[in-house]
Amino acid sequence: MKRFLKLGMWGVLGLTCLVALGVGYMRFALPRLAATNAEVHAATSGADVERGRYLAENVAICLDCHSSRDFGRFTGPLQPHTLGQGGEVFGHAQGFPGELVAQNITPDPKTGVGNWSDAQLAQAITGGVTPDGRALFPFMNYPAYAQLCRSDLEALMGFLRSLPAIEHKVAPTQLDFPVNLIVRTMPKAAALPESCPDAAADSVKRGEYLVTLASCSGCHTRHEQGSPVAGQDFAGGEAFPMPSGYVARSANITPDLETGIGRWSKTQFVQRFTAFRNVAALGAVGPGQANTPMPWTQFAGMTDADLGAIFDYLQTLPPVKTAEIKALLTSST
Repeated sequence: MKRFLKLGMWGVLGLTCLVALGVGYMRFALPRLAATNAEVHAATSGADVERGRYLAENVAICLDCHSSRDFGRFTGPLQPHTLGQGGEVFGHAQGFPGELVAQNITPDPKTGVGNWSDAQLAQAITGGVTPDGRALFPFMNYPAYAQLCRSDLEALMGFLRSLPAIEHKVAPTQLDFPVNLIVRTMPKAAALPESCPDAAADSVKRGEYLVTLASCSGCHTRHEQGSPVAGQDFAGGEAFPMPSGYVARSANITPDLETGIGRWSKTQFVQRFTAFRNVAALGAVGPGQANTPMPWTQFAGMTDADLGAIFDYLQTLPPVKTAEIKALLTSST
């Protein structure tokens, strides 16, 4: 009996050592990325910076999380004096494993990214690792941004460099255990394709690229315990508690004929977005009234051609029937 107890104790000790080694490896050896961004340089020409503005404001909507939104108005338009300053908290109340704080991405040298090299900025955007070795939680959707073509990434970086510097120190992100360790295993080097999808050459491919950068699936796929529900891609149903007390739910954007957008025309889809181009017309939202986290006013800035390409891509998805979800045409999100 003593022999078995002794063996058991050695077994527990060995397992404890293995766990400690694993934790130590994740804590001190990760994340590691190959140096693939050495030749990436922020754009400086006016046309390229303007394209970067379009990507940051209207497609990848970087400013959606890294600014403050006025949810006292419908769709929560951005507050202009906060662009890029960070500080928004996404925490346990919204179902996140910790308190995630949006980084200041203005070129302020003290509290923003002004002292980051182009390679370091590219690594954070596409690889999920900051210059000081912190792994970013993928709510900052670097796995999607890793698919940016090189010239679009450089244009996006050029726009961020052009933002007015705002000195605004934000609190560090605090992740719960064991997510704070698991997140360190996630970053990987980006491929950075040289060619950008062109709508004239392949509208569906362009639409897929835009949907990826816009992270449409993140909100339009239902999640349970932080993971997407199998078979529910783009089928909506994700709940979003709003500051007004209203709970919004994302819409089904698969081409299902009854509960999705299968009966929509491209013109209807495009007009659903362009209706929000007049930000001044957005109404106030009082307690209990309907609101939505869907950044309509930002996506409305996309060109009609890009919105049409998104529609073309969505029409290629497998239709998913979700009887409890209204079609996007009548839904707030």
